[in-house]
Amino acid sequence: MTDIDAKDEERHRAKMAKRKAVQDAEVAEKTVEKGLLIVNTGPGKGKTTAAFGLALRMLGYGKRVGVVQFIKGKWHTGEKDAFAAFGDRVVWHTMGEGFTWETQDLKRDIAAAEAAWAKALELIADPSVSLVVLDELNIALRYDYLDLDKVVAGLKARREGLHIVVTGRNAKPALVEAADLVTEMGVTKHHFSAGVKAQQGIEF
Repeated sequence: MTDIDAKDEERHRAKMAKRKAVQDAEVAEKTVEKGLLIVNTGPGKGKTTAAFGLALRMLGYGKRVGVVQFIKGKWHTGEKDAFAAFGDRVVWHTMGEGFTWETQDLKRDIAAAEAAWAKALELIADPSVSLVVLDELNIALRYDYLDLDKVVAGLKARREGLHIVVTGRNAKPALVEAADLVTEMGVTKHHFSAGVKAQQGIEF
């Protein structure tokens, strides 16, 4: 361990005391408590993973969580199996037909998205649910499978105290504007570019 003399220790203590005072004052200014509309977007990996981390946090407090997957339909995922262990505290609906380049059927994609949005509205209206994850909703909006204005209006009209997380690349500007929190996940380095395939426990 590096030796620390008394002067360094005192300087550090004084610096941290000032920092604590600033932090405490900033925290004290925050008085609003509300249900948040959160958007995880961008080309980087981790948008859905972050949403499910938030779901796990909610479950840790005894809350109930709803999940609607708009695009992913054919993949068997570890997170779905893991959340099944929470029983009826997690309401999970995989409504997608697979990625659009797989289905190659516009009518089918639109019908699947509309059914998923109807299910999302049910969860949004359910007072027992504290968090709703709308996985890949941004993709459905990007391809105009759903009416953007109606979706944004539905999200903004969420009941008081409900948190909603929307994931997927290319979030529409209107959704970004309506959101309380937007995280743009970038790519610094990705293993796919080195020829590494999607792997169990990492991608699904």
